[in-house]
Amino acid sequence: MGRTVKRISLTTWIFIGMAAGVALGIVAPGFARQLSPVSRVFLQLIRSIIAPLIFGTLVVGIAGGGDMKRMGRIGGKAILYFEIVTTLALLLGLAAVNLVRPGAGISIHSSAAEAAIPQTQASFSSALEHIFPSSIIDAMARNDALQIVVFAFLFGAACAAIGAKAEPVVKFCASLAEVMFRYTRYVMYLAPLGVGAALAVVIGNKGVDVLFGLGKLIATMYVSSILCIVFVLGPALILFHIPVRGFYRAVREPFLIGFSTASSEAALPLALENMEQFGVPKHIVGFVIPTGYSFNLVGSALYLSLAAVFVAQAAGVNLSFGAQLLMMLTLMLTSKGVAGVPRAALVILAGTLSTFHLPMEGAAVLLGVDALLDMARTAINVLGNCLASAVVARWEGYKVG
Repeated sequence: MGRTVKRISLTTWIFIGMAAGVALGIVAPGFARQLSPVSRVFLQLIRSIIAPLIFGTLVVGIAGGGDMKRMGRIGGKAILYFEIVTTLALLLGLAAVNLVRPGAGISIHSSAAEAAIPQTQASFSSALEHIFPSSIIDAMARNDALQIVVFAFLFGAACAAIGAKAEPVVKFCASLAEVMFRYTRYVMYLAPLGVGAALAVVIGNKGVDVLFGLGKLIATMYVSSILCIVFVLGPALILFHIPVRGFYRAVREPFLIGFSTASSEAALPLALENMEQFGVPKHIVGFVIPTGYSFNLVGSALYLSLAAVFVAQAAGVNLSFGAQLLMMLTLMLTSKGVAGVPRAALVILAGTLSTFHLPMEGAAVLLGVDALLDMARTAINVLGNCLASAVVARWEGYKVG
């Protein structure tokens, strides 16, 4: 009898792609920089999945449930959970940056090009207006997950209210969701190539020196990320009795894709599919994960508290504990307003530095290593949103795992 050859898993192929990308960036940086189109093609294919997948899964989940009171309860639980974990992440970052003081010894002078930093002031009214789409076609074209969620939520509620007359539409959405899951599987065959190219481009452009230039801050961010997983997200697994081994199997591929591409969008389709396979009901997955991409940015919250105080330390500004808490409150509120903006964390940071009269040059300094920091915060964002869907499912009394 011939021996059965064990197939290499997608996770292993992604690891191989990541290692090859780093090696290529070091050995042949010139060639590595030319691989940018490969990573962009992969990310564009991923982005093509997001709008139809969110729309299909959420409409079926809501119309199938037909209970708006229940969806309102799920939304309330999700928002409460989001606020608790993002606040804990902000406080963890605050504790880490004050303990390690990575900005001490790095002098920032007011001469760097502020024009390189995207700036925005997100008021409460503009953030509120942004939630509601003026055109679902426009929202889908921009892959604005929050606006798609709001439209799909109302559309699904309308389907549920109409009942039998809406059945063809609901069946179409169910078929659309299934087709998009299969489409995702095809695109994922390119994942090792896409993530390898993305890493090769980063290392090829920035060089290995990017790993050492602001090494203390990078190390603080990565150690804090591990502590965040253990002490912020870990207790939720225990408290809600979520099987650790099964959850790890469900999140490892979305986590790796988020980390290697520094794109939450890239991980979204696989996160939706894997958490549904993990046992989280369709209507909870379709609502909690996309909404979490605007309200549950655990990794971004951790990074922002680190980065803001790092700039203050580097500028020689001694912030009182009260000022730091006020800064954390500002970060927590403004981070809800600019979700979906490219490099959103950098945009929020720039606005906060301006508000607290800290040098904008600090954000310019962080631009040099933002790719590496972005990888960590994106991976934690993905992990946090996957966990949020499982937590809400368990809170609602469903068995997962």
